[in-house]
Amino acid sequence: MGFIHIGIIDIIDIFLVAMMLYYLYRVTRGTNAFSIILGVVMLYLMYVVVRALNMELLSGILGQFIGVGIIAVVVIFQPEIRRFLQMLGLQQNQRISRFFGGENNEDNLDVDSLVKACIDMGETKTGALIVLQQTSDLSLMAEGGIAVDAKVSPSLLENLFFKNSPLHDGAIIINRNRVVAARCILPSTQSQVPKSYGTRHRAALGMSEVSDAIILVVSEETGALSIAQGGVIQRDIEPEKFKSVLVRRLNMNVERSRTAERFFRRFKRNHQQEE
Repeated sequence: MGFIHIGIIDIIDIFLVAMMLYYLYRVTRGTNAFSIILGVVMLYLMYVVVRALNMELLSGILGQFIGVGIIAVVVIFQPEIRRFLQMLGLQQNQRISRFFGGENNEDNLDVDSLVKACIDMGETKTGALIVLQQTSDLSLMAEGGIAVDAKVSPSLLENLFFKNSPLHDGAIIINRNRVVAARCILPSTQSQVPKSYGTRHRAALGMSEVSDAIILVVSEETGALSIAQGGVIQRDIEPEKFKSVLVRRLNMNVERSRTAERFFRRFKRNHQQEE
């Protein structure tokens, strides 16, 4: 018995399937869809087994279920499919931006002013929802709010979220070091989250699921600080650690951009040499 020959195409095939399963897991984790997918997988494995055992009647019934199930899956998983496609589009947008040498917000963002404002609002239990734009285009979301176009400063942020301010509700969007818009409505997460999550935390998590933005949350009930990114929210960050956590997340984006940029430049250089 000889060894199974595995070529480069097989490796690429396995890699693509693994990536697809990974993205599928990311968009369905924490939702009822994950349990349903496990049920569909078990049903398909049962179908494969009964076909291998030549159980014609049962395999025919399961085959009909699977045929109709494809349409049912599209209907049931509309939100998850939309999130899956948004995630793929987001990844491509990031690569294109890096390839053409797009700048990063964190290079010009006044982190100290931002952190000071969040800590001050936490001490006074002033609710806040702040979106730090990265490579995703948030112009449509900003247009749905009220235009501001002002430089980031602690006094500006605290006045925007002051409890009696007309701009208190909703989120503000910051691009580079300017507040672009206020009172913006963010998409709420479709994932199952603890009941302790308030409206701001759900909106921050939902926004992080459909964009690469970094979202800062100040709880109006407890004054606790949180950061959401990539579909994950880190809650109850200690004020003295808030800046280091935020800077680390910003630096992660910088490093990813530089790594991708180096890769594409090397690829472009090798391609030019071959020509």
